[in-house]
Amino acid sequence: MKYEWLDEYLMRKRGVTKDLQTDWNWVRYHIGGKMFAAVCLEWQDNKPYYITLKLEPTEGEFLREQYEDIVPGYYMNKVHWNSVKPEGQVPDDLLKDILDKSYELVLGGFSKKRQREILGISCCGTDCGKCSFYGKMCEGCNECQGKVFHAPKGKACPIYACSVNGKKFRNCSQCEDLPCKIWRDTKDPQLSEEEFEKNIEERVGNLKG
Repeated sequence: MKYEWLDEYLMRKRGVTKDLQTDWNWVRYHIGGKMFAAVCLEWQDNKPYYITLKLEPTEGEFLREQYEDIVPGYYMNKVHWNSVKPEGQVPDDLLKDILDKSYELVLGGFSKKRQREILGISCCGTDCGKCSFYGKMCEGCNECQGKVFHAPKGKACPIYACSVNGKKFRNCSQCEDLPCKIWRDTKDPQLSEEEFEKNIEERVGNLKG
């Protein structure tokens, strides 16, 4: 397969797991337990013969017309799923783009609350599991619906209140103002300016990753 980067690229995405479906000899990639991509392998030598992914029907139909190496999904719903020939002429950047879209389509099928749980980060990109207060002073942003220990009693953190309660986003990655003034106004006073900027960079990376 010429797309040797594919496995590493997909496994870097938050919440992704993979398995081998032995009955079909497919390496399947899941988000939240649902498949969003698969590499279909030959029985004799395990050589890939299709990369299968999900797209909006109109985009899938358009791409099939543009590339002879993109065909209706192999052993899948032909409207929503598409298969890419692994030795074909589909550009790497295009394949990465449609793999990203497949990931987002399947992830987007869950409730926004469940999406945040699957991704394992808060709406502001904080990995609560790495916080020293997690499980002690705080049960986690997703679990307490933003009413974290440092927020006003009984109220959600201003970021959660804006992103989730107000704009109904999965998280701040869906906002064009990321990182916004609210982020700046909720600076941890224990952090220096340099540390705060690094913290923002890390959280944005978590959200965009």
